[in-house]
Formats: sequence, C-alpha cells, structure tokens
Amino acid sequence: MGNSTRGSRSVTEKLHVAVLMGGWSAERPVSLMSGAGVADALESLGHRVTRIDMGKDVAARLAEAKPDVVFNALHGTPGEDGTVQGMMDLMGLRYTHSGLVTSVIAIDKELTKQQLVPNGIRMPGGHIVESESLFEGDPMPRPYVVKPVNEGSSVGVAIVTDSGNYGQPIARTTPGPWADFDRLLAEPFIKGRELTVAVLGEEALAVTELLPKTGFYDFDAKYTDGLTQHVCPAEIPDGVRDAALAMALEAHRLLGCKGCSRSDFRWDEEQGEAGLYLLEVNTQPGMTPLSLVPEQAKYRGMSYPTLVQRIVDEALGAGGIE
Repeated sequence: MGNSTRGSRSVTEKLHVAVLMGGWSAERPVSLMSGAGVADALESLGHRVTRIDMGKDVAARLAEAKPDVVFNALHGTPGEDGTVQGMMDLMGLRYTHSGLVTSVIAIDKELTKQQLVPNGIRMPGGHIVESESLFEGDPMPRPYVVKPVNEGSSVGVAIVTDSGNYGQPIARTTPGPWADFDRLLAEPFIKGRELTVAVLGEEALAVTELLPKTGFYDFDAKYTDGLTQHVCPAEIPDGVRDAALAMALEAHRLLGCKGCSRSDFRWDEEQGEAGLYLLEVNTQPGMTPLSLVPEQAKYRGMSYPTLVQRIVDEALGAGGIE
C-alpha cells in the first residue's frame, strides 16, 4: 500500500521537492495554507521547491518539474482519495503520505469501518442512507450524525437532534449535507469530548482535546483562529490516553498508512475507556499554523521544519516506507 519504490536517496542531501497544493475540493483553502507552510519550511532547510497549485494539467507540470519527491499537501478529492496517488505511481514519482489503496479506503468512511471494526477498533455503528429518505423520516433515533461518505475536515457534517432546527422529519428546504450529497453516512451521536491523535511513522505523538467555543468541531472551528481551544496534552485519565494512542497507531497500521496520519475520536467519559470511539482516519492531515499535527510534534520537541523533513525522509525510504 506504499508509494513508488524507486531507489532510496540519502536523506541528508538537498532535494528538489514539488509541493502539491490547492486543487478543487472543498478543502482547497486549507490545502493552500498547508502547502505554503510546507514549501517555506523546505526552503528554510535548503531544498529547492517547486510549488504546484493543482489543476487539470498536474501530470504535465510534474513531468516538467522532474522532482526528487513530491510533498502531497492536498486535502480531499482528488488528492486524498487515491486518484493523484495512482497518477504519481504511474509516473514513477515518490511522494509523501499514503499510497493508492490506503487512500481509497481511508477517504471512504464505510470502507474504513469495514477494515477497522472487524480488527477490534471501536467505531460508532451506522449505515449509508439516501439523502432523499431523510425527508420521509429519521434513519435512527435522534440524536444522530449525518456526514458525506468521502469528505474530510468535518465538511458537510450535521448533528440532528430533537431540539435542532432541521425539522422532524428534516425539511427538504433546510440547508444541510442532504442538499449537496445524494448519499450520506448516518451514525449515532457519541456524546462527550473531542480527542485527536497524530501518528508519525510508527509512533503516536500525543492526545489533544478540542474545545470549540461555539457549536461543534466543524470545518470553520478547525480552521478559524480563536474558534477552538486545543489542550495538548489532553487532561484525561492515563488509561484513556493510552487507549487513544494505541488505537490510532493500530488504525494507522491496519489501513497501511505511510508518513503521517491523524485519528479523530469521541470520548464519552461516563463509560470510561469503553466510551472511546474512533470516528475517522485522515491520511493527509492539515499542516497549517492551526493544524493539530504540527502542534503535537512541537509538544514532542519537534520543530515544524523538522516535522516536514521527517515526512519527506519517510517518502524516500528512510522511515520504513516500502
């Protein structure tokens, strides 16, 4: 499930790195911020950088650039779902983060459940629903969550409650993910606290608790300065901390993730360790100034440029990449 297997290079030499960013997914603005930060860090380390805001001509631009390695700073489709990974495999390019098969599975929340739950990873139950069916009745008792099957960063997530303003049943004219996606994943709402764990290589870094100041940890809360408080390390019992670290590392391994991933959790503290549920695994987590992976790396004593270099090193075969 890894990326291209061209012969390894020395990780101490200066490289030509193409940084892929932007694209046309809902997460384009975040990707542009991630890519700019990564490119600046690589240049500060003395590497030659080619910045590529991905368009339909991406293959031609990569072929012209002839980089030693590609830093994939894309978020969402088609940069995180295996499409760009397959293209780069065909081109014989080395690239950061997960390969084609892992990307296809991890971007799809239903496929992720099928891979992880039989192997002991606790995730919320749920099933795929046709958006049209929501206007006839609820797919499960409220409160429940509906979300797109193939998006990340809390894009299009809605929490449907008895007291919410979506209507009962949901009104056809009410804004929500049902207006933008034909099929959605419906899951029981897990009450409690929002936790996240970054995995770098073969190590889970830390547990961060996310405390949105209003509403829940949606796309705006993730990427708007001041809307969410990050508590790193999370102030949680040692047993829950250790369980989250272990679960994130095992999910990273079971999915075949490479380089860096981030696992998001909900924890119902009334249930103790049994109340910890993995929600999703992000194979290309954000690298913006507000992003969680750089924050956890800093907590572990790693600067942002060092983190970026570590991810590049793994893509070149120095960190166990196949």
